[in-house]
Amino acid sequence: MTEIATTTNTVRDLRHRWKPHKERLAAAGGEQPTSIRFHRACSWMARVEQMPEGQDHDLGLVSLWIAYNSLYGQWDCQKREPKPDRESWRAFVDRILRLDRDRCASAMLQEHKRLVIVLLEDQYLSGYFWQEPSVKRAGQAKRAAFNAQTWYLEERWTMILDEILARVYLMRCQLVHGAATYGGKLNRTSLKRCVIMMQRLLRHC
Repeated sequence: MTEIATTTNTVRDLRHRWKPHKERLAAAGGEQPTSIRFHRACSWMARVEQMPEGQDHDLGLVSLWIAYNSLYGQWDCQKREPKPDRESWRAFVDRILRLDRDRCASAMLQEHKRLVIVLLEDQYLSGYFWQEPSVKRAGQAKRAAFNAQTWYLEERWTMILDEILARVYLMRCQLVHGAATYGGKLNRTSLKRCVIMMQRLLRHC
């Protein structure tokens, strides 16, 4: 596989760009959960930046997902518990795309289209494949990559992001729930791709 360069944007860059918004929120007074969420996300992203290049992708992906979770997580006041992950991140993605006047998210997806397609072609990141692993299921699991070509033409960015996040989330669940070996050799390529994708997403979405 051809190496995909890591992002050059740093957490320091993000904090610098966020500063005017932080000051505006502070001037409004009261508690500012958005600022708190951003601070928490940056703390986990910064930890990943401190890791040696190309090492510890297991902890890297978990940390990056924690950063993302700190942004999208929602509380269900009636049930007094967190809302389901998928429901929360889909609402978050919808909101980000609505507010993205500069089309940063879609530009990122266009720039890294090859990485997106590769992720969607990976049957090991498909929940459908793992329901009943087989050669037939492996082929069917790659259908999303074919569909993505149409999604790009129709600019269905919500669909693309949802599919990407579902793939990364599966890898995250395998790690967090003990369905993968730390430093295991079998999932290195898929895991590395997920880490790179999350770095892209967190710096543009």
